[in-house]
Amino acid sequence: MSASSPTLLVTGASGQLGRRVVELLLESHHGPLIVTTRAPAKLADLAARGVIVRKADFDDAASLDAAFAGAQRLLLISTDALDVPGRRITQHQNAVDAARRAGVRHIVYTSLTRPEPDSPVTIAKDHWATEQSLEKSGLGFTVLRNNFYADLLLHSLPRAVATGQLVAATGTGATAFVTREDCARVAVAALVSAFDGKRTLDVTGPAAVSHEELARLVSKLTGRPVQYLAVDAASLTAGMVSHGLPAPLAEAIASFDVAVAEGRMDKPSPAVAELTGGAPASIASFLEKHREALQAAH
Repeated sequence: MSASSPTLLVTGASGQLGRRVVELLLESHHGPLIVTTRAPAKLADLAARGVIVRKADFDDAASLDAAFAGAQRLLLISTDALDVPGRRITQHQNAVDAARRAGVRHIVYTSLTRPEPDSPVTIAKDHWATEQSLEKSGLGFTVLRNNFYADLLLHSLPRAVATGQLVAATGTGATAFVTREDCARVAVAALVSAFDGKRTLDVTGPAAVSHEELARLVSKLTGRPVQYLAVDAASLTAGMVSHGLPAPLAEAIASFDVAVAEGRMDKPSPAVAELTGGAPASIASFLEKHREALQAAH
């Protein structure tokens, strides 16, 4: 095995981010590639393209030794286990421990902007605990603190266009929205990099945008008047629950708005350009690309 093509491993490869990372790696990386998933049958097409597909259950620590065997650089995509408090922390700890046992040299981890203990974001503690696990692991790591996905706006903005109101609890705060595509590009760059130390990078779009600016932008793109309606987090949560969203999910979404209102999500970073050589997509260009989706009222 040449030093220039270490064996790479991507966890959560059947998820949206993981799948895109694998596609990008297949375009650019010519070394061995392992992917893990809870449902290997979903990735049969990747196996047919020469990817080593393995089953991994992060709740079963012992199963991860075989899943991670032979990997040298590993992308740990945070799991979607939000049902039981603390479950995701245990899952990630299991993965870090197994990576160490398997001889992985470097872990790239998808974290969250400013996940410190005082963060109002309900899922921040999972990311903070995982970052601490990496710090104590003795392994090299790259923590990618991804800002709020621009892609998630495609769930809320069509309703805003339909009703004429963009309801949020962000106050006058702004968000340095980043696209999932740019997060995938950065993850690939970090994974194939020769960097073997420890680093924590903020992954953002090129500029911070407030919800008032978002409303103006969407109005312009769709030709439909949209006004920003600022509410408090409790009202926002109640409104989402009344529209059928489970309370824990509504609370999590509202908690991001609180973080934005507190000025925690508004610092643009050069990481995307520095790691990938290409500028991150702006929120205006992203929404322009998805203009039709904005008109698709719920």
